[in-house]
Amino acid sequence: MTADVHPWVAEARSRVRFSVVAAFVPDFDELKAFVVRAEERGFDAYWVNDHPTRSMDTFTTLAALAAETTTMRLISLVSCVYYHHPFLIARGAADVDRMSRGRLVLGLGVGDDVPEFSLLGLPFPPAAERHRVLSDAIVTIQGLLAGEPQSSPAPFPLSDATLKPGPVQQPRIPLLIGGGGERFTLRQVARYADVSNFGPHEWVGKAFEPDDVRRKYDVLRRYCDEVGRPYEAILRSHWTPLLTLAPSHDQLERKREAARIPDAKLNTQPLFATPDEAIAHYSRLVDAGAEYFLATVNGQDQETVELLAERVVPALQAR
Repeated sequence: MTADVHPWVAEARSRVRFSVVAAFVPDFDELKAFVVRAEERGFDAYWVNDHPTRSMDTFTTLAALAAETTTMRLISLVSCVYYHHPFLIARGAADVDRMSRGRLVLGLGVGDDVPEFSLLGLPFPPAAERHRVLSDAIVTIQGLLAGEPQSSPAPFPLSDATLKPGPVQQPRIPLLIGGGGERFTLRQVARYADVSNFGPHEWVGKAFEPDDVRRKYDVLRRYCDEVGRPYEAILRSHWTPLLTLAPSHDQLERKREAARIPDAKLNTQPLFATPDEAIAHYSRLVDAGAEYFLATVNGQDQETVELLAERVVPALQAR
């Protein structure tokens, strides 16, 4: 269990910050250009999902982006502990952290994409079992990243394994746990994580209204009290499944009609807004306890990225 506040968490908490990811950008050169522009616009981080059946490998992509950026945090959001052996997650995390000179945030989760589990030939156990596997994987991965020999039984056996070379970030690579489940996930966040991330999506916590966000933070605070860990040791981040901005309602409606919605078949809540409406939306979330925001944007929609950087973020930081 980690009691101290990671320096990046303390820094990120000093003012509202945004991380972005570009959806619908399969070409790496185009993705690289998007990320470089996002860094120039002052975004705090870029993240990469872990869906091997439909996107590039997480740590391969983060490693390539580490060579193209200098200040942005790079986040795995999130690496599924069923898709990769814990040693290989630790290996990828340490390598990206070295290549980026200490800018990785390691996101871990249990996985919720049942069709993808099936495509990979993996069973999909009940939630309690998946979270037990996640807890075991966290202990193993954090031990390896700290330079400690690790042994573990099936389903991911290790025998006195040591990770060399390890990460360079001090005091550690911050750990993000994805999801807002109130029985299992938030309990694990309280025990292990530096960052909590959930949002209005059935796989990522079902936090559709500010009251949902407020309730989950109350639950997280109780779990922190139970394990004797400061609530403020955990950065509270909130994810927007798709953010689309336009200067006027007429322009926004045209974008809405043409929009591609990620995970459209799932229960998810994208945000279509003018800058003023977005400021009001995120202000309500800040009032509910959120401190840091992650937003998926259409990688072709530069207007949204510009309005977010130039209008929305400065207004929120000035509150």
